[in-house]
Amino acid sequence: MNSRTQQVLLHLAGVIFVLSLPLLFSPESLSLRDYLMNPPTQRDIIFYTLMLAAFYLNYYELIPKFYFTRRYVFLLLINVGCFIIINFLSGYLIHPGSSPPMHPVPDMPPGGAFPNRRHPGPPPSFFLDISQHLFVYLVVLFLALLLKIRERLKQTEREKLQAELSYLKAQINPHFLFNILNGIYSLTIEKSDKAPDAVVKLSEMMRYVLDESGNELVTLQQELKYIRNYIALQESRFGPTIRLDYYIEEPASSLQSSRTSGSPLPADRKIAPLILIPFIENAFKHGVNPEEDSNIHIRITLPGEELHLEVTNKKVNIRHPDNHSGLGIVNAKKRLQLLYPREHTLHIEDNMHDFRVFVTLRLKELQAAQ
Repeated sequence: MNSRTQQVLLHLAGVIFVLSLPLLFSPESLSLRDYLMNPPTQRDIIFYTLMLAAFYLNYYELIPKFYFTRRYVFLLLINVGCFIIINFLSGYLIHPGSSPPMHPVPDMPPGGAFPNRRHPGPPPSFFLDISQHLFVYLVVLFLALLLKIRERLKQTEREKLQAELSYLKAQINPHFLFNILNGIYSLTIEKSDKAPDAVVKLSEMMRYVLDESGNELVTLQQELKYIRNYIALQESRFGPTIRLDYYIEEPASSLQSSRTSGSPLPADRKIAPLILIPFIENAFKHGVNPEEDSNIHIRITLPGEELHLEVTNKKVNIRHPDNHSGLGIVNAKKRLQLLYPREHTLHIEDNMHDFRVFVTLRLKELQAAQ
C-alpha cells in the first residue's frame, strides 16, 4: 500500500469517526431511525459536517494562502466568519425560517399590566452550545494547522535532500574520475583489451548519475549494475594491490518469478538511487593503500523482499586525507531516514583495525512506485 492510498484511507476513517461522534455521545438509547429523525441529532450531524468542511478549507486553502504568507489577520477574520456561519446553519437549517426560541410569556392580566414579564431571547443552553462549538472549532483549526505545518516541514526536507543530491550529481567525484581516466589511458598505452570495456562502464555510470539519479526510485537492476560497474573500475584501477572480495546477488529473473509462488520477488522491486554507493565509496576511500595490506569485503544479498548490504574495509594510512571525509556516510544516513522510515536498519562498527557497515532496507514494490 503506497503513501497516497494510506493518506486517503486515513482521511476517510477520520471523516467517519467525526460524523459518528453524535451517535457515540448520545445519552439516549434510540433506534438508528429514531436517532436520525431526532432534530438535535440532525443539528449535530450538520454541525460536524460543516466542521469537516472548515477543516479541509483551512488545510488546503486558507493556511497555505494566508498562514504561510504571514497574513494572519485575514486568516483570523475568515475563520471568525466561518464560525458564525457554521453556528447559524447548524442551529436553523433544520427548521428554516424559524425564529430563535423564546421563554414563555404569561398571559396579560386584567388592567394591561405585565408583572414578571420575560423578554424574548435565547435559552441558557444556547450560550453553552456556543462555547462548546467554539472549543470544537478551535481544535479543528489547530489540528489543520499542525498537520499542514508538518507536511510543509517534510516537503522542505525533501527539497533540501533533492538539492543536495543535485549538487552531488553535478560534482562527480573528480578524484575518482581523474584516476579512472588515468587507468584507462594506461590500458590504451598497453593496448589492453580491457580499455574498451572500462570506457563503456564509465560511460554507463555517468549516464546513470546524470539521467536516473534525479528520480525518486529506480529499478533494482539499474542500481546494482551501477555498483558492479563502480567496483569493476576500482578493481581495474588498483589491480592486485588490494584484496577485493565482493558478491552481488542477481535479482530473480522473470522465469524464476513465474515458477515461484508467494510474495513478489526482488525483480519487481525499486530502490532509491545512489542510496548504497556512499558506503562502498567510503571503503575504497579509506581502505586502500598500495604500501599496506588492503582488504575490502562487499556483499549484497536479496532475502525475500529486503536488501542486505555488508561492507568491511581494513583501516590503512591515507596519504592525502579528504577534508570532507565522512560527509557521504552522514548524507546516506539522512536519506535512509527520510526515504525509508521504519523500513531500514543501519549498524556501523568502527574499531582500531576495521570499519564495517551493515544496511538492511525493504525494497519498494514496482506498482507502488508508479
